[in-house]
Amino acid sequence: MNYLKYTQYVYLLAAVFFIYKSISFWNDGTDEHFLFLGIAIVSVFMFFFRRKFAKKFEARNNSK
Repeated sequence: MNYLKYTQYVYLLAAVFFIYKSISFWNDGTDEHFLFLGIAIVSVFMFFFRRKFAKKFEARNNSK
């Protein structure tokens, strides 16, 4: 379960990518930039959620 420490950062990379895609589609005339912004917001939320979960999991393993 050591990989849980590192998988949370994938969400940050995804958020950066989707923010970049949103900025690149901003003046296209379509509404795709809202979709990419939404995915970026969810990715940032998932980063913090996974980080909190990993800390709880680690604290539980250390207490045993």
